[in-house]
Parts: sequence; C-alpha cells; structure tokens
Amino acid sequence: MKNKQAILEGILDCGIVAVVRAESADLAFKAIEAALAGGVNVIEVTFTVPGALEIIAKLAKTLGGNTILGAGTVLTPQTASDAIEAGARFIVGPSTSLGVIEAARLKGVPVFPGALTPTEVVTAWQAGGDMVKIFPANAFGPGYLKDLHGPLPQVKFMPTGGVNLDTATEYLKCGAAALGVGSDLINKKLMAEGNFAEITERARKFSAIVQQFRAGA
Repeated sequence: MKNKQAILEGILDCGIVAVVRAESADLAFKAIEAALAGGVNVIEVTFTVPGALEIIAKLAKTLGGNTILGAGTVLTPQTASDAIEAGARFIVGPSTSLGVIEAARLKGVPVFPGALTPTEVVTAWQAGGDMVKIFPANAFGPGYLKDLHGPLPQVKFMPTGGVNLDTATEYLKCGAAALGVGSDLINKKLMAEGNFAEITERARKFSAIVQQFRAGA
C-alpha cells in the first residue's frame, strides 16, 4: 500500500480526478478503462453507482499499480471505513463531515471534504482535509475560486461540478491544485452509446490541459 503522502502526490501529479457515476457496474468498468487509456489514472467511484463497494473491491484487485482508486459521495464514517477496507486510497465527500474526515485520517488515507463558503473551507482544512473539494464549482465559477485562494493560499483546492474542457485552464489559473471532472469526461450519454473512445479522447485532452498549464506556469 502506498503511504498517504505518496497517494496525495500522485493525485496532484495527475491533476485530474475522474468522477465515475454510471447506471451499472459494467458501464463503470468500461468508462474507467477508457479514462485510464487516455492518461487519467485517478479514479473516483461514487457511492451513487449501484454496487459501488463491490466495484471498488474488484477494481482494487485488478487495476495496475499506477492507478489511484478512490471513493466519492462518502457521507458517513462507516462508508469511509468500508470503502478503504475495499481498496479505496482516497475519500471524497460532497460536504464537510468531521466524522468522515476522522475516519479517513485514522486509516491514513487522504480525504477531500466538500465545501463552498469560506467558513466551510476553513473548517474542512482545519479538521484535516488534505484537499478541499469546492462543490458545486459551477455555482460561482473560476473567479470565486480565485477569491478563495487569495486569503487561503495554504489550502489545496479541487473544484468539482461543471468543470469542462472550456473552463479547466481557467480553474487552474485561479488556484486549483486538481480538477474533479465528472460528466464532461465520464459522460452518461457516451456510455449509453458505447462510445468509450470519446471518453479516452476527452481524458487525453484534460491531461494535456494540465500538462500545458504547468509547463507554462
């Protein structure tokens, strides 16, 4: 098992967290394979996916060592513990749950609580969040992230919700340490059509955006 710091560094290095929401386990597996083929090796399986715990357990046994597998939409400490036992290497929540943060910390796993307001961000960070998920990011856009980042440069931010190929660079410019990307990458319509090649192509484009931004920065 990689240690906590190595996992966090791997996530930050990739810069993209592929948020997987699917109608079935089969579609989830295929979408994940497509994202991996495009160079996005950080995968967040949300607990809105049917059989999420079983999917995480199976992926943990079958995916290569370079893949960083996590669990998302984690609402309770027990869910966090179960996901980690199944093989999740990071935990993401839509809100700031002190219990979830503590459960992940006790297991030595990075945790990214969700927040939106400055008070929520500081609460999440001071409670031990390794990165704070700004959600829903599209409620206020990249400019809001810049406003948060100004007085809170020590906080690592991961905007999630509405992040797409058109806004990704701007979020990075405004202080995002990583981007949580859901429907613009793991797209339900593309999955339903069986167009996993397009998911791979989108993954390549997102990876290129991160690399180009960092090269320029």
